[in-house]
Amino acid sequence: MRLGGRMAAAIEILGDIEQRKRPVSDALKDWGLSHRFAGSGDRAAIGNLVYDALRKRASNAYLMDDDGAPALVYAVIHRQWGIGREKLSEQLEGDRFAPEPLPEAVAKAFAGRDLKEAPPHIQADIPDWIQFAFEENFAEEWIDEAQALSERPPLDLRVNTLKSSVDKTLKALSRSGAARTGLARYGLRIAPGEGPARLPNVTAEAAYQKGWFEVQDEGSQIVSDLIFAQGGEQVLDYCAGGGGKTLALSAAMDNSGQIHAYDIDKARLSPIFERLRRAGTRNVQVHDAGSDLSALAGRMDRVVIDAPCTGTGTWRRRPETKWKLTRKNLEERLDQQQAVLASAAPFVRPGGFLVYITCSLLPQENEAQVYGFCEDNGAFEPVSAGEVWQDLYGENPLQPWSADMKTITLTPAATKTDGFFFSVMQKSE
Repeated sequence: MRLGGRMAAAIEILGDIEQRKRPVSDALKDWGLSHRFAGSGDRAAIGNLVYDALRKRASNAYLMDDDGAPALVYAVIHRQWGIGREKLSEQLEGDRFAPEPLPEAVAKAFAGRDLKEAPPHIQADIPDWIQFAFEENFAEEWIDEAQALSERPPLDLRVNTLKSSVDKTLKALSRSGAARTGLARYGLRIAPGEGPARLPNVTAEAAYQKGWFEVQDEGSQIVSDLIFAQGGEQVLDYCAGGGGKTLALSAAMDNSGQIHAYDIDKARLSPIFERLRRAGTRNVQVHDAGSDLSALAGRMDRVVIDAPCTGTGTWRRRPETKWKLTRKNLEERLDQQQAVLASAAPFVRPGGFLVYITCSLLPQENEAQVYGFCEDNGAFEPVSAGEVWQDLYGENPLQPWSADMKTITLTPAATKTDGFFFSVMQKSE
């Protein structure tokens, strides 16, 4: 497919997403199934157009003075892919699948508008109602932090030290462009590329099938390290999901001790079994919603809560969720987080640790929940996550956000990772 056909496809898919209120992945998959002539390069380029349009939807719509799918796709081509009007006209000439040219009024708006004159939330590419939370969390740097959430993310991998080493895995992935991550001790990163560039399918690599590495954002790797699980301990991963942190903890504990991986959602938990097999883990016991965990009460050295949240820290990877988020969604997540904290806390032994993690950047879901929980539960007290950070990463120029280094926040702008909040509370003896 030529560029014009790819643009037309992206416009069609964006329209489908808007009209049917469906996930981007579903819309892209359905389009691919009904257009089997499109090659893998075409599908990757079309996906890039769609995701790029959604990441900067507000600012592109402002610059175009038009929020329709055609205007958004043209904005991506001009602004994010760096193809000017004249060059684009040359590339679209004679392409019968190309979309209609932009109306002159839209083209004129794009040529004359300055994003610096837009309202702050438009410059930041976030919904207007959430601006207050970003201002509260990041003060005068909030726009820069929000804008970093609208860039393409890299593909991050965690080397599984139970089966391989960083150098050995790097060598196996030499053709993929993988390099060491900036912070994570066992992390590898493949840059996102520009324009139609596609990321390699690393799960097709023999090294992946052998269990040498897992796909895991560097931020998730870092918070897994900060849990500081030790060999021989008893750990409850209370919201294990697909098992990314469970696998990282197993490697950190060198397959000793016991990890109990639990999740109330069987569908989210289902991928964990194949991942555990491939990784060669021997110290993980999986529990689903029907399991009786009463025997674990008061016995766990560490209880890890990867809490349900708004996912604002993952907006680079799931940009459509940014525009769907509502105040009601936030309120629901706050209630769920309080319920999870209350139900997980009894499993911590005296002197043990309760770890609270989110992939959110909203202080209501983070610091407010931790300090509120400790105020209501006198047996728990926040302890310094910053001390572990200093031990692991202290000399690195990439540093997290923190008011007191008891809790820390990772962000795309500050640490070049997805957004994560991390905190630890200790139970009194």
